Order: sequence, then structure tokens, then C-alpha cells
Amino acid sequence: MRIKGKIALVTGSTTGIGEAIARRFACEGARVMIHGRRRAEAEQVVNEIQEAGGEASYHLAQLEDPVACAGLIEATVRRFGGINILVNNAAVTDRGNIETTDARTFDHTIAINLRAPLLLIKGAMPYFRKSGGGCVLNIGSVNAYCGEANQLSYSIAKGGFMTLSRNLADAHGSERIRFVHFNVGWVLTANEHQLKVREGLPEDWPQSLPRAFAPAGRLLAPPEIAHFALAFVEDDGALVNGAVVELEQYPVIGRNPPKHVSIGPIDRKESSP
Repeated sequence: MRIKGKIALVTGSTTGIGEAIARRFACEGARVMIHGRRRAEAEQVVNEIQEAGGEASYHLAQLEDPVACAGLIEATVRRFGGINILVNNAAVTDRGNIETTDARTFDHTIAINLRAPLLLIKGAMPYFRKSGGGCVLNIGSVNAYCGEANQLSYSIAKGGFMTLSRNLADAHGSERIRFVHFNVGWVLTANEHQLKVREGLPEDWPQSLPRAFAPAGRLLAPPEIAHFALAFVEDDGALVNGAVVELEQYPVIGRNPPKHVSIGPIDRKESSP
């Protein structure tokens, strides 16, 4: 087991990428704190991890509340005796451009996607220092580079999130506290599937994506992100600090998609009135 005995807190781990990371870490011997908003989902993930022979507990928290962020760290330490790995995965994905984004929406997005990770890291630092080091894995987005027109506040938050990772890696690497940042591309989670259906795509939209969006013919899956997460948090990755890793099917920077790509379901949706 590659991280046996490590204590890991994974935010937003009742669904999607966070859930896949939590399950993979538990399979590799970590004691995992599951975080979410809904008790039934959290209990199900914990029960399934335990049935598979892993060790897990859960704590519910609304991360837009600074007090709840501190409480989540405290709950992890109280339950397991410390913390070695923090995965900041929880995020809210909103829709809005410069015309439709108001102060309330912007503040809510920043509070969950940027301020909460900062506060969680701040709360974990004393325990990292006490144990001689630690690792933070921040799950960001390729939207950090400029984002999409209809994801303004989300993209701004992810840009700041990436800078947070680099800043703290530089500031605290000498303490053996590492920061790794994933800028994740389009991933097929259950929530993403349902979001696109609500926005007008058919149920089978993942099977008919234009190659400009999915060169491999399919989207990344949460277990694939979890595979890379494990590789970077384990001890064999101990000399990697401050890395920003793009988990996507194509180079994000400098990419110029072919203009001759036939219009697919995503294009039809975006060009509709």
C-alpha cells in the first residue's frame, strides 16, 4: 500500500473527482476524512470504503463559512490524530458573464473555490509542522488560464487558486510542506453529465462529442484523476513541489483547434438562441 497510515482529508468527496480520490487513497492504506454537504451521500461513501477494508469517517461542512473550514480540520485531527494530506477539491461551478455576474454570486464563488482552500491550508499547517511535513493537492481547472465566457467568476477563482498553490509552495517548501496543483480539463462526472442534460443536451451526449473537445473519443473519468493524485502525494513524489500539472487531452497553452471540425452537439447548443 503506497500511502499506508497517512491521514488524508479530501473536500468535496461524496461525488465525482473527490470521491474517486478518497476511494483510491483508502485502497492504498490512508485513513480518509470524507467531506460533503449531504449526510446520506457521505455515509454511503464511508460505508463502501469500510466494506472494502478501508478506514474512513465523514464530516459535513458548508465551506463558504470560515468557521466550518476550521471545524473540518479539527474534526479530521480529532478523529484520526493528525493530518498528512489535504486535497482541496470542493468547488462550485456557476454560469455568468460580465453582464450577469453580480456581487453576491462572485463572493459566493470566491468563498468556496478560493478562500476555503486557503483557510483549510492555514488550519492544517500546524499539524503538518508537528509531523515534519505534509502535502496539499489542489484540484484546479484549465479555466485558470482565461476560462470560458460564461464562467467568469469561476475562472477568476481558479486563476487565483493556481497562484495560491505556487505562492505557498515557494514559501513553505523548506518546511517539507509540498503543494501540487492540477489544472483539470473536461471530466465526465455524474454531476457534469446531468448539468449538460439540464442545459439541453441529450442523455447520450458523451458518446457524440466532436474530436475538438475529446481527441481520444471520450472524456477523462474521475478514477483517472485519482491515479495521478496518488502518484503526486505519495512519498516517492516528495521532491515535487510547486508543480502545476494539466490533466487534459491536449496542450492548453497555445492550442488552436482545427476550424474545419464538423458542428457537434456542444456547438449546436452554444449557437442556439
